[in-house]
Amino acid sequence: MSQPELCKHLQSIEEIKTAEKYECAECVKHGGQWVHLRTCQTCGVTLCCDDSPSQHMSHHQHETGHPVISSAEPGERWLWCYKDDAFAEY
Repeated sequence: MSQPELCKHLQSIEEIKTAEKYECAECVKHGGQWVHLRTCQTCGVTLCCDDSPSQHMSHHQHETGHPVISSAEPGERWLWCYKDDAFAEY
């Protein structure tokens, strides 16, 4: 079975940005809690996922248009493109 071709946003990632701290920057400011963390591949901010109550990473994407995130979870190595609904492991 052949691999699907990556979207242009995923293809443009040359170096994976990783979380500087294992925390959601917005949840920390507001005393919230998170389930999993994601790191924006455009600006490097680490925020909580859609399973988290505040869904900060999705809000970040809608506000900024930054298309690609990576999992900030230990042992997970994947990217997600919001614009093209595309996934890639690395």
